[in-house]
Amino acid sequence: MPQPEPPVAELSRLVREAQAGERIPSVSAAAIGNGELVWQEAIGLADVDEEQEATTDTQYRVGSITKTFTAAAIMQLRDAGELELDDRLEQHIQEAHHGSPTLRRLLAHVSGLQREVPGYVWETLEFPDRAGLISGLADAEQVLPAGARWHYSNLAFALLGEVVARRSGLEYEQYIHERLLDPLGLERTTFEQLQPSANGYLVEPYSDRVRLEQDLSKGAFAAAGSLWSTTADLVRWAVFLVDGADGVLTRETVEEMRRFQSLADLEAWKLGWGLGLMLMREGDRIFVGHGGAMPGFLTGLAISPKERAGAVVLVNSGAGVKIEELLRKLAVKVVEAYPPEPEQWRPAADVPEPVGPLLGRWWTEGEEVVISYREGKLEARSATAPPSLPPSVFEPAGDDRFRGVSGPEEGELLEVVRAADGSVEKLYWATYPLKRAPGAFGE
Repeated sequence: MPQPEPPVAELSRLVREAQAGERIPSVSAAAIGNGELVWQEAIGLADVDEEQEATTDTQYRVGSITKTFTAAAIMQLRDAGELELDDRLEQHIQEAHHGSPTLRRLLAHVSGLQREVPGYVWETLEFPDRAGLISGLADAEQVLPAGARWHYSNLAFALLGEVVARRSGLEYEQYIHERLLDPLGLERTTFEQLQPSANGYLVEPYSDRVRLEQDLSKGAFAAAGSLWSTTADLVRWAVFLVDGADGVLTRETVEEMRRFQSLADLEAWKLGWGLGLMLMREGDRIFVGHGGAMPGFLTGLAISPKERAGAVVLVNSGAGVKIEELLRKLAVKVVEAYPPEPEQWRPAADVPEPVGPLLGRWWTEGEEVVISYREGKLEARSATAPPSLPPSVFEPAGDDRFRGVSGPEEGELLEVVRAADGSVEKLYWATYPLKRAPGAFGE
């Protein structure tokens, strides 16, 4: 089918309005449509003193977008059997106690650990190396009970980087290069600044002067926010967070990363967290991705898994920029231009013999449940469920037993009860009886 055209004029206008209105030295932005890079543009100065114009290949520090790479590394190690998400941190870093938060809680920012490494690193700009990170743990505070509520922690992700290093036997940066960047072809994503790159600036609030920010080396905090990248590379990374990639992470694992774990915004419910990923709600749509901030830089990445569409924004100003607002405007505009492509329906060759008698209408007391066989999977859904609610999907789990693998009641059993003649008499779903006619409980 013909591909939609990106709304280039509107996207460009949004970027140019933000650059001028918020006095940003330079902006580099890109749009994702149907899983592809469909538009990118860069305007302004990457280097003010040299009057060097930004291009779409200009590198920017991406700050905490780095955390999504750290999370992917943890998931790789989990899939390889090196760890479990519900392992306590001290199982992998014996020097860390602090209420023994799990790796899952660190990934979702509900570990309760203090936000930063002990000390005043954002004044001294001196970050510890791996040995200093571990030796300083004795002074780190558990500011909230583990699991009590969302509390953003760079320290948590620095420790996750240490887990990656200890479980893999590689330095964290080497692991990210060898296991993620190289296999995905992200050649312009690095821990070392590569030219062409942007300088980071503070734009003075009461004049049009800019001040050059210091270039930081974050040591053991690399896992929390040290990568440099470009819009094109981050578009590829965003699509990976939806589709996965053979030999890197499966589609099922990146779907797991996108599952809700914690809520950051307790009032409007517009910002939640998965496993290392931000979950940003716009109306009825959820974007996944992350924001980032480093001295002189602000960044954002957002993609809607349903449409495989979204946006990336990189700027070289560290304050006074409504980066999240610009990112959301761009992402929504692109998603509206790229509705999800319907998959072509094809007739099935056959229905497996054990499945046939299960299909159709069932009742649990007065609630009607419809069981179907779609695309080679057994499905169940309430007859009154809204179309937006996915069905329960089952996989075989032995004779006359099926295990829910997604949707409502995931993990629960669907059991078949047969009469003496072998016909299906009733079903049990999560222990609730399903019969062919409505009836009161206990009848």
